[in-house]
Amino acid sequence: MFSFFKRFKGSKTSDAAPQEEPAVEAPVAPGAPGTPLVVEPAPDSAPVAPVAPVPAPAPANAAVQRADTPASAASAASAASAASAATVQPSSAAPHVDPASGRTDAPVTQPAPAARTPGTASPAPVDRPGVPVSTSSAPASVATAAPTAAPQSPQPVAPPAAAAAPVAAPSSAFVAPAAPALEDETGDETVEIVPPPAPEPAARKSWLTRLKTGLSKTSSSLTGIFVGAKIDEDLYEELETALLMSDAGVDATEFLLEALREKVRSERLTDPQQVKTALRTLLIDLLKPLEKSLMLGRAQPLVMMIAGVNGAGKTTSIGKLAKHLQRFDQSVLLAAGDTFRAAAREQLAIWGERNNVTVVAQESGDPAAVIFDAVGAARARKIDVLMADTAGRLPTQLHLMEELRKVKRVIGKAQDGAPHEVLLVIDANTGQNALAQVKSFDDALGLTGLIVTKLDGTAKGGILAAIARQRPVPVYFIGIGEKVEDLQPFSAEEFSDALLDF
Repeated sequence: MFSFFKRFKGSKTSDAAPQEEPAVEAPVAPGAPGTPLVVEPAPDSAPVAPVAPVPAPAPANAAVQRADTPASAASAASAASAASAATVQPSSAAPHVDPASGRTDAPVTQPAPAARTPGTASPAPVDRPGVPVSTSSAPASVATAAPTAAPQSPQPVAPPAAAAAPVAAPSSAFVAPAAPALEDETGDETVEIVPPPAPEPAARKSWLTRLKTGLSKTSSSLTGIFVGAKIDEDLYEELETALLMSDAGVDATEFLLEALREKVRSERLTDPQQVKTALRTLLIDLLKPLEKSLMLGRAQPLVMMIAGVNGAGKTTSIGKLAKHLQRFDQSVLLAAGDTFRAAAREQLAIWGERNNVTVVAQESGDPAAVIFDAVGAARARKIDVLMADTAGRLPTQLHLMEELRKVKRVIGKAQDGAPHEVLLVIDANTGQNALAQVKSFDDALGLTGLIVTKLDGTAKGGILAAIARQRPVPVYFIGIGEKVEDLQPFSAEEFSDALLDF
């Protein structure tokens, strides 16, 4: 300690500095209580020295040499500097303060006078505030730069701020391409992708597909027989059961099986699929007489009388048929001849509004009188087709069947040769009862055509084979739905394909 002050007395200039510059606050060494603190003289030209040591890269080139510690302190200081990356190397040279270099450098609190080489910067200990310079013999070894670097702590924060900018740049660079991508998706892909789903809700199944769906129960039972089967008597027995269950009736079933046996024998068919194809051909031949088109333009107006049992779908079929005739440029007039059922007139009026067709109706009265007036109105307006609705009735109700005959006679008085078409609407779900209806109404009115409805329900479809075998009245239209387009002309080939799932 004595040698320390003795060396310090060699420079009078530096000895007077601590008394003249009390303004520079030197922090008290935390590690050496009671030890005298030595402050290095600060030049008058740089009073605000603590702000100067800002640059961070200086520690790599500025190595401060200190002479107040022996060789053992040098090794300890070098170890501490290696751990904190601050190059503070004590020197064994004689402690001499160079006034010139001291005035040019910023004043830094030092525990002992150190000899500085010109051009070196003292911020080395200042930039690394966490590097304590401790010596084994000198108790005044204090990390004085820690308090000094406190005001400069915002400066090292600048590099993280600069580093945050590159981080934001990639994020913005990543998000920026996403915006154009979204625009491309909403622009291009909506044009390419949205149209395909658009037809999907609006797209309707084809007529044959919908017909197959309605007759799927019968087709599944018939086609399952020919899967992996042998052509023997068991096959014919299973086929007979399936035809009877499809409402084909005994007469039509026996006719088809006998014709199929003969065809298999004559053509020597050995494959079950060939037998199935042969059955399809026979069924088409059986149903072909029922396939007949409705002839238009024979008279003006062409009077069509619609009859049927209760709930068969007469009024709905009239509305659909009116739309179908309009596609052939036919003007249509409707006559509400069903004066018995509640809301029958209103129902027909709704169909007239849908198709933009005039409806002739009365609140009450004789149905024959209503239809008679409708025929006169159609002739006066030069209407192409007049369709007359009638009340539903069972063929067993004889007085109602007689009333229906009266309506037909009155229509004939209104116009010669009328009615030109007498159509019976039958429900395909009624099974063999539909055949009885055809026979009864045909005997009473002389039917000219049939409209088979509700084939999309639980109908089995075989009833047409029974009708074709026993009372072959032409089938003009078949319906498989409630919409206007669900009423289509009958085709024997399409019906057979749907029934056998071809």
